[in-house]
Amino acid sequence: MKQINRVAVLGAGVMGATIAAHLANAGLEVELLDMVPREPNDQEQAAGLTLESPQVRSRIAREGLEGLARMKPAPLYLKDYAAQIRIGNFEDDLARLKECDWVIEVVIEHMPIKKKLLAKIVPQLAPGAVLSTNTSGLSVNEMAEALPEEVRKNFLVTHFFNPPRYMRLLEIVPCRETDPATVAAMAEFIGRRLGKGIVYAKDTPNFIANRIGVYAIYKGIEHMLEMGLSVEEVDSVAGPATARPKSAAFRTADLVGIDTLVHVGNNSYQLLTGDEEREVFKVPGFMVKMVEQGLLGNKSKQGFYKKEQAGGQRQILYFDYESGEYRPAQKPRFASVQAVKQVDDPAQRVKMMVAGDDPGAEFAWKSLRDTLIYAVNRIPEIADDVINVDNAMKWGFNWEIGPFEMLDAIGVPAFVARAAKDGVAVPEALQGVEAFYRFNEAGEKQYYDLQKGAYGPVPAREGAIDLQILKRARGVVEKNANCSIVDLGDGVFGFEFHSKMNTISGDILAMTHKALRRAETEGVGLVVGNQGANFSVGANLMMLAVAQAEGAYDDIAMMVKSFQTATMALKYAKVPVVVAPFNLTLGGGCEFTLHADAVNAYAETYMGLVEIGVGILPAGGGTKEMCLRAVELSRQFGTDVSPFIFKYFQQIGKAQVSTGAAELFEMGYLRRGDRITMDLDRLLADAKQQVLALAVNYRPPRPVENIPAPGRSIAASIKSQLWNLHQGGYVTEYEKRIGGLIADVICGGDVPAGTPISEEYLLQLEREGFLSLCGNQKTAERIQHMLKTGKPLRN
Repeated sequence: MKQINRVAVLGAGVMGATIAAHLANAGLEVELLDMVPREPNDQEQAAGLTLESPQVRSRIAREGLEGLARMKPAPLYLKDYAAQIRIGNFEDDLARLKECDWVIEVVIEHMPIKKKLLAKIVPQLAPGAVLSTNTSGLSVNEMAEALPEEVRKNFLVTHFFNPPRYMRLLEIVPCRETDPATVAAMAEFIGRRLGKGIVYAKDTPNFIANRIGVYAIYKGIEHMLEMGLSVEEVDSVAGPATARPKSAAFRTADLVGIDTLVHVGNNSYQLLTGDEEREVFKVPGFMVKMVEQGLLGNKSKQGFYKKEQAGGQRQILYFDYESGEYRPAQKPRFASVQAVKQVDDPAQRVKMMVAGDDPGAEFAWKSLRDTLIYAVNRIPEIADDVINVDNAMKWGFNWEIGPFEMLDAIGVPAFVARAAKDGVAVPEALQGVEAFYRFNEAGEKQYYDLQKGAYGPVPAREGAIDLQILKRARGVVEKNANCSIVDLGDGVFGFEFHSKMNTISGDILAMTHKALRRAETEGVGLVVGNQGANFSVGANLMMLAVAQAEGAYDDIAMMVKSFQTATMALKYAKVPVVVAPFNLTLGGGCEFTLHADAVNAYAETYMGLVEIGVGILPAGGGTKEMCLRAVELSRQFGTDVSPFIFKYFQQIGKAQVSTGAAELFEMGYLRRGDRITMDLDRLLADAKQQVLALAVNYRPPRPVENIPAPGRSIAASIKSQLWNLHQGGYVTEYEKRIGGLIADVICGGDVPAGTPISEEYLLQLEREGFLSLCGNQKTAERIQHMLKTGKPLRN
C-alpha cells in the first residue's frame, strides 16, 4: 500500500468533521465534502446568493469545519490545524478524490444512502486508494455489494469512536474480499499516525465494543429494576468501584444520548435474532417515555441526571424511573464501594466488590456475572480472541480492565462455581480454564485461545515497549515500593514511577540519583517514563500535610532541597535524559519534565505548574526554570524580558494546564527539538530513540551563571496588577500574597534589573518562598481541601 498523505472525509456532520480534525492533527491534508443544500438559507438569499453560488453549494461542509472551533472538548490540537482541511461538496468536488490515498465515508447510518454514495464515488477513486466506511454496525459485506471487485480489495470498516481525538479505539472490519495486506497496512498506519488502538472485529451488528458495552448497560438496567435500586445507586457501583469509568452506566448513557441508546437497543433486538440474550435489548418503557419527553441526556441538558440552581447553589438531580420525576442526588454509600475507594489496582477492586455482602456488591456480582458470560459466548462470533474484546472495552468504553481480565481478577474457577450455584448457564468453554492471561517461564505474556483450547503468545506491537513484559524478561535493575530502574536495551535505562497516582515521594527522589548513576556508568542515557494512568500528578501532598501538622519545617526544607537536587541532577547528567510525559503531568511531574535534555510527550499531555491551587509555589525548580527560559528568549530575540516573564507568571499564577502536548510549545514547556508521539504504545520506544540520537555527540550542559535578573521593577509591576485584581474581587488576599512571592522568585529577587544571579540563587529563592507559605494556615487549609475533595480551595 502506498503512503497516505491526503484523506477525503465524505460527510461533514459532527462525526465526519471531528474525524477530519483528527486527521489534520496528524498532519494529513484533508478534503471534507458533504451534500449540496436543497436551497439557500435566509441569510444567503438576503446576500443575493443562489444555489449556483459556491458559498451555498459547500455550506454544509463549511459549517462542519467552522463548528470545530466551538466544540468542547476541542477536536483540534491547535485551531491553526483547521487550515489543513479543504471543504467541498458531492456534486462539484468529487474529482478531488483522485488526489486522495484514503477515502472515508461518514454519512448517515442508513444502508441505501451509504450504498448510493459508494457507487457514486467509485469512478473518482485513485488506483490503489483505500476506501473505508465509519459505520458503527452496518454490514460491511452488504455495503461491498455496491462496489466493483477491484475496489473491494481495499474496502473495510474503520469505526472511529466519538469523540475521535480522545477515544482511542478504532474497530477494523474487513469485507470478504478485503486484501489482508490492506488490513495490516491500515492498522499499522492508523495506530502509529493517528494514535489509535486497533481491534479486529467481525461483520456482526454493533461489532465488539458497542455489542458488549450496550449489553452491559441494558443488563444493568434489568438488575436495577429487579433489585429496586436507583439510577444513582447503580452508578456508584458501575463506575471505578468495578474498574469502569466515572461516568459509570447512566452518565455514560447521558453522554451518548438516550435516544441513541434506545436506537441501538431496538436495532440490536431487531438484528440479533439468534442471540441467547436478545430479550435484554428490549428497551424499558421508562426509557421510551424519556425520549418522548425530550429527556435525551447531555444534549438536552436533562436525562438520567440534570443540574439546576437552588438557593444559589448548583444541585444535581437524578431521574426516578418509577415516578418519572427528578430527585436530589443523595450520594449513596454502600459499604462495599467505600471499602474499595482507596484501592489502586482495578483487578483488586473488582475482586473485593463481588465478594461483598451488601446490595451494591450483589448488583456488582450479578451485572458483571452476566456481562462476562455474554462476552465469553461472543467468541468467535464477534472477534477471534479475548485480546480484541478486552482492548475494545478498555479503549472504547474506558474500562480499566477488560472482561477477560475481570474473570482473571475474580478467578475463573471461582467465577464458574459461583455462577453455577446461581443457576445460570455457564459456558462450556470456561470449564478447566485457570486464567486467560499468564506469563510463561521465559517471561512472555500469553493468552488463552478459547477456540484452540490452548495458550498462545500475546502479539507484540513492533516498535512498542511494554514495561510489564520487559521487566519480567530482563528483570528489574533496582526498585523500591514507588519506582523502578529498568534496562530498556541498547544502553538506555528507564526510570519508572509506580506510586499511587505516580506522586513523587522521597524514595523516588533518592532513586533518581541511582538511575542517573546507572545510566552514566553502564549506559548511554536515561528515559523517565511509565505506563500508569498518568505520568505524575505531582509531589506527595499527604507527606507535606503531615509535616505541616507536626510543625516539622526542617523536614519540609529538606524535602524541597532534595526535590531540587533531583531535578538539577537530571538537568546536568553526564548522559542525555529524555522525559516521556502523558496524560496528567502536574506540579512536580511538570518540573521533572522541564529539567530534561529533551521531551517526548504523548499528544494528550495535560501539563502545568499548578501548585498555587494548594497554596504553594513551584519549588522543585519550576519557577526557576521559567525565569531562565524567559531570559533565554529575551537574549535570543534581543528584546525586553518582561513580556516573557509576564506570560510565564500568568501560567503559574492561574495554574494553567495544557489541553494537549501541541500547546506546550507556545507555553514554553516544550522547546525546539522536543517531540510529540500520537501512539501511546510507542511513547517509551520513541523516547528511547531520542536518547540514542542525542547520545551520538552528547555534550553535558553546565550550571548557568551570570544570569541577568529580570529585577524588582518587573516584580513590582506584577504586584500592581495583582492589587488591581484583588480590588476587583478576582483574586483573594491570600492569592495576592502567593502571587507576590512567585513574582519575586521568577524575577530574581529584590535586585535591580540586570544584576548577575545564578541558578542556585534562584533555587534558594524558591525554597524560601515555599517555606514561608507552608507556615501559613491558609496553605494548610488548601492542602487539606485538595486531599479531601480533589478540588482547589479559594481562600
